[in-house]
Amino acid sequence: MKFLDHARVEIRSGAGGRGCVSFRREKFVEFGGPDGGDGGKGGDVWAEAVEGLNTLIDYRYQQHFFAKNGQQGMGAQRTGKSADDVVLKVPVGTEILDDDGETLVADLTRVGERVLLARGGNGGWGNLHFKTSTNQAPRNANPGQEGVERTLWLRLKLIADAGLVGLPNAGKSTFLAATTNARPKVADYPFTTLHPGLGVVSVDAAEFVLADIPGLIEGASEGRGLGDTFLGHVERCAVLVHLVDGTSETLAEDYEVILGELEAYGEGLAEKPRLLGLNKIDALSAEAADAAEATLAEVSGLPVHRLSGATGKGVQDMLRAIRAEIDAARAEAAAAGHEVGAWRP
Repeated sequence: MKFLDHARVEIRSGAGGRGCVSFRREKFVEFGGPDGGDGGKGGDVWAEAVEGLNTLIDYRYQQHFFAKNGQQGMGAQRTGKSADDVVLKVPVGTEILDDDGETLVADLTRVGERVLLARGGNGGWGNLHFKTSTNQAPRNANPGQEGVERTLWLRLKLIADAGLVGLPNAGKSTFLAATTNARPKVADYPFTTLHPGLGVVSVDAAEFVLADIPGLIEGASEGRGLGDTFLGHVERCAVLVHLVDGTSETLAEDYEVILGELEAYGEGLAEKPRLLGLNKIDALSAEAADAAEATLAEVSGLPVHRLSGATGKGVQDMLRAIRAEIDAARAEAAAAGHEVGAWRP
């Protein structure tokens, strides 16, 4: 299934049915009078987060969602039928933005969450409502209320506990494949990963969700390479896992490029807890690995985890470190009364 994380939709709720002007006329009935019924309510437009979806691709082929109008009222005090609601089913983690692309309407982060996007119009009153002691034969009724028309943007941000960041060919997809049942494309050329991927990691009888995004290069915030829009998929993560290719001859520069792109993107990514992994140590001698670790430790000021996604060396230690950061973030969020990411006990 093709991955799509942005979509524009046009929605319109239904108008209410108009009220009816009617009078009771029956043979052998002495007293008649007004008996016009009310109009039915127009359909609402809702959005609901559902299981089983991980892309907005459905909204590439259908962008218009219009609810039907309510039925008009009828004689004999019969109310018109209300129209059915229209429900936009979206993946968990979908943000709904106004037409300006910035104003947040709703953020659906749990299965079953629903939000009303456009309320249907109420039905108009029939002439029965206008009967008074001085106006016993009213010949007026209300029209139904108009529906609401809106243009909205849907933006998907994957729900994950930890996110992998790094330059192209840093070994992120290999790490994801080695630690989860996900099967991302792995190859020896840049930008192998074109779309974000998710996998569930199991470590020490516990699980967490790991996200892999396309590689960043210098200038990604200005549109170079694949850009930096995919960083939105790690905004909800409790911890970022920064992988650096140990075989690179410019380790310090590689680290600084990613840190600079995180700062340029904003949204607090540069301030998130980060774990630094020196990847591909299977291709390094012991002396080269020591030198690479020292270089990264000096430029970053962070502990450096040696690992190899290809051979599995050091991977379990890295997973335990990730899990510890996630637990710490959950405890802090619980103390503050907030919720972070996708972790489940």
